[in-house]
Amino acid sequence: MTSGVELFLRTIVARAYPRVVGTNRERSWLFFDTFLPLLSTAAYVFFYRAIKAPEEYIGLVVVGGAMTAYWLNVLWSMSSQLYWDKDAGNLALYVAAPTSMMAILLGMAVGGMLTTTVRALAIILAGWLAFGIQFSLASWAPLILTFLLTMAALYGMGMLLASLFLLFGREAWHVSNLLQEPIYLASGFYFPVKALGFWVAAAASIVPLTLGLDGMRQLLFPQNPAFGFIPVSIEIWILLGLSVVFITTSKFALDYMEKLARQQGRITERRR
Repeated sequence: MTSGVELFLRTIVARAYPRVVGTNRERSWLFFDTFLPLLSTAAYVFFYRAIKAPEEYIGLVVVGGAMTAYWLNVLWSMSSQLYWDKDAGNLALYVAAPTSMMAILLGMAVGGMLTTTVRALAIILAGWLAFGIQFSLASWAPLILTFLLTMAALYGMGMLLASLFLLFGREAWHVSNLLQEPIYLASGFYFPVKALGFWVAAAASIVPLTLGLDGMRQLLFPQNPAFGFIPVSIEIWILLGLSVVFITTSKFALDYMEKLARQQGRITERRR
């Protein structure tokens, strides 16, 4: 008999596999998902150079451009995924399957992270080769820890949004579009979030990318600490707390959604 942990891991692999294979079969997607985002990042790079901003600001843009890939993966490959699967007729199968809905969502996200990571690495590589950006890897251990905690909190948030978007019904598509650009601004993807002011930046920190980006930038460009929001050590503890809160809350939200689907059929069936 398959144990709970083994079933959880096998579900992740099973749901990640189609996306990995799909990316290899349609390689044009890899090109467009990698090349086109470079254009917007390059536009901000040339803008900062036109106003003769410090070179560290060019690095901020490149790191922010790389992290947009993960935000979009969470927004479209996790948050909206259950709503799309409902329209495709797959949601009822997920609810009836003897496995965790969290494992299904996590598998979808892990599969999508292949293209996401390639895109992020391409932007970082382009920033290094084309724009001559110098990254500091002296604090590589805190850097890796900050990245992993950011991903844990971000994907926990994505699982929570997946259940909420599903309950919203057809408004999920509009909410996904609504959240995309404002998060670019609030999280400081292309500028130091400190520029928004302390209280606005503190409010924006509910999105894990805000503190994650700020922490990674401080570690990658320690020569100019003026754009840092708060110390990295504090940001790491906050990200740890956000990870626990989002993952725990998403577990309760997904369990509630499954309960409604099985008992009342209000989610997996259309009611007119």
